[in-house]
Amino acid sequence: MGAGIAHAFAVVGAQVTVIEGDDRTAEAARERVEKSLAKAAEKGVNATGDIIVDTDPAALADTELVIEAVPELVDLKRRILTVIADVAPHAAIGSNTSSLSIDRIAEHLPHPGRVIGLHFFNPVPVSDLVEVVVGSRTTPELVEQAQRWVAGLGKTAITVTDSPGFASSRLGVAIALEAMRMLDEGVASAEDIDTAMTLGYRHPVGPLKTTDIVGLDVRLAIAEHLTDELGPRFTPPKVLRDKVSAGHLGRKTGQGFYAW
Repeated sequence: MGAGIAHAFAVVGAQVTVIEGDDRTAEAARERVEKSLAKAAEKGVNATGDIIVDTDPAALADTELVIEAVPELVDLKRRILTVIADVAPHAAIGSNTSSLSIDRIAEHLPHPGRVIGLHFFNPVPVSDLVEVVVGSRTTPELVEQAQRWVAGLGKTAITVTDSPGFASSRLGVAIALEAMRMLDEGVASAEDIDTAMTLGYRHPVGPLKTTDIVGLDVRLAIAEHLTDELGPRFTPPKVLRDKVSAGHLGRKTGQGFYAW
């Protein structure tokens, strides 16, 4: 996700700095971004901005906007945002969380009003939507600026309040979990369940294939969070827990509901 977000900003001329934890992950990030930009260039879309990959958060000192795209763990996001707030005291801070509370992530920061949710969708370069999530202390000025940033990327913003699962994850997970229950019950194959949604409801990708793309572990974490917040209708089905336990996490491992 981080590489995709960097790609999206570089294509529209932004000067982008990517921060990774160590030299190994920094090199991997550089390769991902370069590969993504090269593929776009083959289609006539060329980046006009520069991308720097670093391991020192101090490189963000003069940045206007910092977006974190670390895994969906509240404590990890809090630690990252604390570092960002320290090294980039004047920057707006965006979180790419798909379900966690912006208020909860930002509650220990000195200026939580400068934190907002910017939920990008995978793959970022070709996805048209960004969910702008407004915390209870997010300033109105930052909301307007975030909407302008999204428009500048050539994407469409929807603006939602800070609530469990926001709009997109809550709806997407509800459909995906029901698709998994149908698969568990032998109602139809994964392919036919997905085809029901792609041809019957014009979804570009079916819910089970989308889960493979997002990652079954990510879907499980979101479902567990929504169960805690909203009740048992989001209880993860057995098939999802079994696949995650077996390491079948979707496209990134080569096996999920489909073989990749």
